[in-house]
Amino acid sequence: MKMVKSTLAVLTAAVVFGASGIAQAGATLDAVKKKGFVQCGISDGLPGFSYADGKGNYLGIDVDVCRAVAAAVFGDAKKVKFSPLTAKERFTALQSGEVDVLSRNSTWTSSRDAAMGLNFTGVTYYDGQGFLVNKKLGVSSAKELDGATVCIQAGTTTELNLADYFRANSLKYTPITYDTSDESAKSLESGRCDVLTSDQSQLYAQRIKLAAPDEYVVLPEVISKEPLGPAVRQGDEEWFDIVRWSLFALLNAEELGLNSKNVEEQAKTTKNPDIARLLGAEGDFGKDLKLPKDWAVQIVKQVGNYGEVFDRNIGAGSELKIERGLNALWNKGGLQYAPPVR
Repeated sequence: MKMVKSTLAVLTAAVVFGASGIAQAGATLDAVKKKGFVQCGISDGLPGFSYADGKGNYLGIDVDVCRAVAAAVFGDAKKVKFSPLTAKERFTALQSGEVDVLSRNSTWTSSRDAAMGLNFTGVTYYDGQGFLVNKKLGVSSAKELDGATVCIQAGTTTELNLADYFRANSLKYTPITYDTSDESAKSLESGRCDVLTSDQSQLYAQRIKLAAPDEYVVLPEVISKEPLGPAVRQGDEEWFDIVRWSLFALLNAEELGLNSKNVEEQAKTTKNPDIARLLGAEGDFGKDLKLPKDWAVQIVKQVGNYGEVFDRNIGAGSELKIERGLNALWNKGGLQYAPPVR
């Protein structure tokens, strides 16, 4: 009898757990609609990716990804609020429900994907770890950094990559960790450390903040793969799909020649079936995502295509002037590729 009761208890628990899981499906979208905005976790200040200008307006490629999600859900890219987070805070904030999506130059790794209750929805920017030094140090390669003091931001993959690289090349170093990227950069500037290591995009962003940026150089070595992208909590596939396809809409729009200036006209006049499906002129693929029929039109109209987002934030139209490189579209020699709306 005791065994029967135990078995029944296990079965009951399984049913309750399963029902709970089903009840959670779509919970994020429902909550977002109820409060009327998307709560987005971003960095605590990284030019080009997410930072506040002099008027308190948030700008950057990561910010624009969140605005794209808001445009898809509400038809209004302004219906988003931002939570600046340090590297240590970011994943806990997402796990706890403090933010709906994390778009904070975060690297997609196996442990983060599988062990932290997170799902990465795509790659916003293909990056790699590098080194920033003062030209006065007189080095032209990372392999000349034996014995260096290295500034690192705590709570990042940077620490592990640095240890691997120096061990593999039989080099010694002294690490100094900081909670924020600004603290790390200031320590380099003050001479407390010889070198600052981080994702190369972050190094370029930090360099323009320095008093004399031309005195610093990013060394040529790239020592890791750092695919950066937005993440959501596991267990809500509906919200995962919305965030993923908002990013894909930016990429597909650029590939199809759609931009913020022509997208509305194309939605009315296009004869291209790929464009018609993306913009809702043919079929109703937004319904599959529980989004309005013109969800992609609103994203491109209000935020732009991926190329526009890249250019104004980190590319030729920005202070950083980072080349597209790996972040060019697949048909332009890069890695950026989005599945079709079909």
